[in-house]
Amino acid sequence: MRVSVSWLREYVDAPTDPAVLEPALVRVGLEVEEIDDLRASVSGPLVIGRVAEIEELTGLKKPIRYCQVAVGESEPRGIICGATNFAVGDLVPVALPGAVLPGGFAITARKTYGRVSDGMICSAKELGIGEDHAGIMVLPGGAGIPGADARPAVGLDDVVVELDSKPLRGHCFSVRGVARELSHSLGLPYRDPADIDPAPPGATAEPAHPVTVMDPTGCDRFATRLVRGIDPAAPSPEWLRQRLVHAGVRPISLAVDITNYLMLELGQPMHAFDADRLHGPLVVRRARSGERLVTLDGVDRALDPTDMIICDDTGPISLAAVMGGQTSEIVPETVNVLFEAAHWEPTMVGRTARRHKLPSEAAKRWERGVDPQVSLVALQRAVELLVTHAGGEVDDRVGDIDTVAEPAAIVIPADLPSRIAGVTYPPERVVELLAEIGCAVEQTGDRLQVTPPSWRADLTDPADLVEEVARLDGYDRIPSVLPQTPPGAGLTPAQRRRRTVGRALAEAGYVEALCYPFVGEAAWEAFGLGDDDPRRETVRIANPISGQEPSLRSTLLPPLLAALRRNLGRGAREVALYEIGSVFRSSGRSGVPPRLPVTHRPEDAQLAAAQQHVPSQEWHAAAVIAGDASPAGWWGAGRPADWADAVQAARTVLAAAGLPEAQFEVRAAEYAPWHPGRCAEFRVADQVVGHAGELHPAVCEAMELPKRTCAMELDLDAVPLPGVAPAPRFASYPPALIDVALVVANEVPAADVHQALLAGAGELLESVRLFDVYTGEQVGAGRKSLAYKLVFRSVDRTLTVEEAVAARDAAVAVAAERVGAELRGA
Repeated sequence: MRVSVSWLREYVDAPTDPAVLEPALVRVGLEVEEIDDLRASVSGPLVIGRVAEIEELTGLKKPIRYCQVAVGESEPRGIICGATNFAVGDLVPVALPGAVLPGGFAITARKTYGRVSDGMICSAKELGIGEDHAGIMVLPGGAGIPGADARPAVGLDDVVVELDSKPLRGHCFSVRGVARELSHSLGLPYRDPADIDPAPPGATAEPAHPVTVMDPTGCDRFATRLVRGIDPAAPSPEWLRQRLVHAGVRPISLAVDITNYLMLELGQPMHAFDADRLHGPLVVRRARSGERLVTLDGVDRALDPTDMIICDDTGPISLAAVMGGQTSEIVPETVNVLFEAAHWEPTMVGRTARRHKLPSEAAKRWERGVDPQVSLVALQRAVELLVTHAGGEVDDRVGDIDTVAEPAAIVIPADLPSRIAGVTYPPERVVELLAEIGCAVEQTGDRLQVTPPSWRADLTDPADLVEEVARLDGYDRIPSVLPQTPPGAGLTPAQRRRRTVGRALAEAGYVEALCYPFVGEAAWEAFGLGDDDPRRETVRIANPISGQEPSLRSTLLPPLLAALRRNLGRGAREVALYEIGSVFRSSGRSGVPPRLPVTHRPEDAQLAAAQQHVPSQEWHAAAVIAGDASPAGWWGAGRPADWADAVQAARTVLAAAGLPEAQFEVRAAEYAPWHPGRCAEFRVADQVVGHAGELHPAVCEAMELPKRTCAMELDLDAVPLPGVAPAPRFASYPPALIDVALVVANEVPAADVHQALLAGAGELLESVRLFDVYTGEQVGAGRKSLAYKLVFRSVDRTLTVEEAVAARDAAVAVAAERVGAELRGA
């Protein structure tokens, strides 16, 4: 927010020196982005001039005037000007030779168009105080005498402060709020601009225009005032235009400028309707499906049933609290103006603004909190300003539908700020500081009952009051003390395992991706999940970032595959990604969870009741791969990634998790979104812990992925934590290498054969690896030959041939018993 110091000084005697002003604002938590001292923006002589004579130069492609301008000297100065919006006798700002305008533009006397131009008549853009460059600035008649300094007349005698107002400090989105904070910081008297009589003598409670509020939850106050017979051509006064420009708001017309001015001054967004363009009573309600509205920016918008709108007999005329509609806006012919000042529910406004991508200045204030008690004050100020500058007659009837609830009292121990901040705040000091910000405080023993003021919607908990005490007393009084680090055992076993798994996947060539944990129904449709699939039972977010992905993920694959698609779309050809993160399972509990206290530790029963509403969070590891697993090059052709790479990634995870091959099984399975013929499931103690393989072609097409994209996902929490790992024993004796080819039926998984060999070979077997698969006439129809490399070794002796062969035969015997394997060639 940008605000001029001259405006602030109407309500608090703020310093004009930036070196004093900035720390005063920072001291109460207002972050200063920039302080623009307009007094230094134009150097040299900038004076008021009176146009004494105008000579129109002819024979040129554009209008050029040679003007004689009196600047307080004995003789007028001749100045060339291309603008035509001024006449003889007008007062104008003149930069004389020696002046330097914003941007380093130096003014000198020079000859042009056959005349000597001895200065420059300036526009608002040339002076750096606006964007208007079509014509020069024409000053009001009482701006000053010719030759006087023009800076006060054009608003260049001011200092403009740009503040980064925090989301929870809604009252600081107004001059009223910033001035109040400055008064706290500097200990100066505060003059509240809202301290006026909102209902002048003769006012009645009957509305000048009938209004019905159908949803008091979304709109708990709606007030209106009517002014008839204004001069539609009346311009906004120069002082008002200057303040709007300094605040970064473009002046439009008097009625609209007044609403913008009061929004900046009081923090109360308002709207001005052309009363003659309204048809029938106003109705405030939620939008209905299919309704549309053309807003002031010319966009035809489809309304959502959660949007609040203002209607008349023709339908929606305003998107409440965000932007008005074209059918009732102020036009150059408007003579009857209906001002509206309402109070809207902040959450509704924020959602509406984001849904329609309309982050208006009004919406920014509504979603941060607006004082519900300032509506009538804003209306009174609006009608006074409009009548003062455009004439007309104020209707004495004041419409005010008020269902605003009283602020709830907050009870806190008087010593709570001292305990939280670590600084001693006597109870009387706590009461003094809270009263200073407008709270009503009642002390009973060692407890305080605090009722926040209407303009502080952010004060809802004891912690908020503690923060206010610490802020107003001074953050600099809080000592910087580093907390003592409690002794601990370091990482938990589960944390160490997750890090080990991540390193193993990274060493295998996968790149870690950190994805947003959000999914939508489109992902489940693309995966082809059935209606009864438990992965569809997701936890829905109360305030989702995107309406298309409103739920927390129950599997890592949808966001990870989206990251894969995004990388492929950016030109990458071989992509292998992994993620280790939480998935969320619904607790199945309905209703509202209990509200836990923040001033002390909740009771065990409260924690248990709250925990029942918390979704379970399981740690999963997932990997996806597309393109070549081994790239092509001068050494030969590449190898495209296939289901075996996904299965190997799962084996890598289980090995890094400390699970030996003998303790898990790999079986063929059918499980969406994998291809039914190229999907493997991993079992630990007869429990399925994950799947790996090639994605179904329909899934690849639906998610715009390359054909034969592969993926794996494992539930790390379902894998038992390893115990203390014994130190490995290294053997210095030579190995015995034996190859064995086993013939089995085609439907027998190679993993079952692998497990049988491990079980039968005994302790002497060091490793087993499948290196060939053969099908053909030599092994018979419906059968296949699996060739394995077996490595036998002893840690205390060199194995004899007989020992190695006996271990091999034992392994083959178990394979024959379990899967019907036959030794090929036997």
